[in-house]
Amino acid sequence: MSSEWLRCVVVFLVAVPLVKAAPQPNIVFIMADDYGWHDIGYHGSEIHTPHLDKLSASGVRLERYYIQPICTPSRNQLMTGRYQIHTGMQHSIIWPCQPYCVPLEEKLLPQYLKEAGYSTHMVGKWHLGLYKKDCLPTRRGFDTYFGYLLGSEDYFNHTQCWHIPPKKRFCGLDLRDGEEVATEYAGDYSTELFSQKAVNIIEKQQSNKPFFLYVALQAVHAPLQVPDKYLEPYSFIKDLDRRIYAGMVSAMDEAVGNITAALQRTGHWENTVLVFSTDNGGQTLSGGSNWPLRGRKTTLWEGGVRGVGFVAGPLLNQSGTVNHELIHISDWLPTFVALAGGSTNTSKPLDGFNVWPTISYGAASPRLDILHNIDPLYFDDTPCLGRTPRPLASGDRWAKSGFNVSIHAAIRFSNWKLLTGDQGCDRWFPRPGENTSEWRQISEEPQNPVRLFDIVNDPEERNDLSDQFPTVVNHLLTRLYNYQKTALPIIYPGEDPRCDPSATGAWGPWT
Repeated sequence: MSSEWLRCVVVFLVAVPLVKAAPQPNIVFIMADDYGWHDIGYHGSEIHTPHLDKLSASGVRLERYYIQPICTPSRNQLMTGRYQIHTGMQHSIIWPCQPYCVPLEEKLLPQYLKEAGYSTHMVGKWHLGLYKKDCLPTRRGFDTYFGYLLGSEDYFNHTQCWHIPPKKRFCGLDLRDGEEVATEYAGDYSTELFSQKAVNIIEKQQSNKPFFLYVALQAVHAPLQVPDKYLEPYSFIKDLDRRIYAGMVSAMDEAVGNITAALQRTGHWENTVLVFSTDNGGQTLSGGSNWPLRGRKTTLWEGGVRGVGFVAGPLLNQSGTVNHELIHISDWLPTFVALAGGSTNTSKPLDGFNVWPTISYGAASPRLDILHNIDPLYFDDTPCLGRTPRPLASGDRWAKSGFNVSIHAAIRFSNWKLLTGDQGCDRWFPRPGENTSEWRQISEEPQNPVRLFDIVNDPEERNDLSDQFPTVVNHLLTRLYNYQKTALPIIYPGEDPRCDPSATGAWGPWT
């Protein structure tokens, strides 16, 4: 053995020491419901969010983080890592009596994490289907579950009522502990109840086994309900809906604080990655605000799809930072599976990316584009001011791309965002407490079926550049066309009256 070769070996071993593999981190994902862009303290809100502000300030705030514009699609993409066009769920949400769920052949996030050795737990709102037992959370990878299978429940008595035209109206309890109906929690406010259940789970975890905890809070979705104690700081808010909504946000902020405190108290915090995310933009009809972004929940405008989100925990390498890289809700599955040391190689093709290097180290995002959606069945059932949406102008000039521009769709590529078809409520709602008439101004002209924005420099989507950059438009329409060729047929069955919960008094599987 030459002395030169030996010297090289010694230098290599000194320069590159052997590193023991890091332990698998606990993963806690907290999802808010209908939480608006403007409704967190660090975005200038009048609503107090001290726990969220402090937690995010010590972590990484995600300022170009995107979700879907309504409940089920966001949860679907979180759980599958795949765009909704690739699971057949590109239209609307799962309504209480629709007999379908996330396709059973789709492998969900907790299933990957269980394979990697994690215990898996869920508290809160499922909203991914319940018509048969195989659709339930406990059959899709969660060891334990406590929460709602549907959405929009009463916060105190946990019931849900649903109407099937013309005359059928069904009401029942919607609260489960595992697969059993939970009847003993009447009067418990769901935000407080869910946070306490999450705390109980954390307190039972052993330090030698990693865990995944998904807390899908009902807050701050309608109905607007909150204990009086949370309203007291907001007497200055004149609008009643906004005042109640603010109280609901404060209750949610306290819940996140309690969950975080439990992680710290039990010693789990030092090995935990915590993510906070909204599921879609705020609903301006129920007290939410996305100011200064355009639109609201249900739309593909930034107010519907640009979400409040941050990552916290001691495992971050660049804490106390603000991240402006492109990140999408479908990215959490591959990111978490990578952190867990698992593999997605045997899964269906994912649309998400591992963005941990982007979040923790500040690397460039691996993501160049986001398909916000392609939904040929879309219609806006909550038009601005109660008026019928304006008709679309002719899109013949864009026919060369092959994409039908009358279809409700949007795509983000680099700094560009393209929207096609009817985009629903397209207003800029005023900042809460301000009285402006801008959002009430309605043009009588037909809608342009194609709109292009430089979303980095124009995040409020005020300057349509489609006429100035036709080459960019055609490029993005071609990308939409290629995406559409990969889309599965839409799953959206009619409602089944056999869903009637009257026989048992509770919503649950009926087939």
